[in-house]
Amino acid sequence: MLHSVMKKSVLRILPGLLCLAVPLSSCSSSKPASTAATTVSPAAQRYSVATEKIAEKKYDDAIVILESLMFSTRATDLEDDVLNSLADTYFKKKEYILAADTYRRLLQQTPDSPFAKNAQFQIARSYEKLSPFYELDQEYSVKAIEEFTNYLDLYPSEDSAQAASDAEMYKKLMEVNPSNAAYRQKYEAAMATLSNESPAKYSGQAIPGLREKLAHNRFSIARQYTKLKKYRAAEIFYSVIINQYADTKWAEPAWIGKIDMQIKRENWFEARQSIESFQQQFPAKAKLVEAASKVVLAHYSDARDPKKKE
Repeated sequence: MLHSVMKKSVLRILPGLLCLAVPLSSCSSSKPASTAATTVSPAAQRYSVATEKIAEKKYDDAIVILESLMFSTRATDLEDDVLNSLADTYFKKKEYILAADTYRRLLQQTPDSPFAKNAQFQIARSYEKLSPFYELDQEYSVKAIEEFTNYLDLYPSEDSAQAASDAEMYKKLMEVNPSNAAYRQKYEAAMATLSNESPAKYSGQAIPGLREKLAHNRFSIARQYTKLKKYRAAEIFYSVIINQYADTKWAEPAWIGKIDMQIKRENWFEARQSIESFQQQFPAKAKLVEAASKVVLAHYSDARDPKKKE
């Protein structure tokens, strides 16, 4: 019985011993080790061609390749690389709507991507580029403010020490592999963080400028309604500036405009309140409403004097 057990044990381990006795390649994959290590997928090869086209500024050629890779690389390691490169190429071609849509797709499909932070910033920049002259529709100005604000909420501070470390690391990596586009992009992002043109600083400076444009737009609309003698509508737009854009240079003239509309509509009580509010907020500019104040007080007194009603 013991002899039988020993025989089965030997038979079980014999194949393993034979495998150790022959060259290791005979017990591994049938493909040579060197070939398996250097095999590059067709998608990776095409992506490499696309990055070369981008480097050569042949953006249309690169876009054709990258658009075809959007679906074939879904749920692979290349997915965010393809989306980021495609969005960047759209941006370089000044196709900002397509750029914003593609950056947003990157955030939706690969939220944990290392490109996510840059994608959020670039969405805001794309809308900023689409923001038109103040007299035109300001839909994209509003969107740009929202996206810059989202960026600052998500990335409220930038660690300069970390940025310096990243810049040094990717600089060394580029020395080893100069053709790696991802290394170069991350190096440039780190250097931008260390400069005055960092995304956070840029966002913080862009928002006030866009708000000035929105306030200017509302002010121009109010002026148009005034010319049309639509005083109630004009007053509404002046109030919008006062309530929503008090931090802009258009707040002061908006108050003047609102007071003027209230006088034209003979809303003496409201006009008096507006004058008092203006004097409190702009005490150094009180002379600007002196004439209006006299008119309002005269009519306000008349309205309250019972003898003048007889």
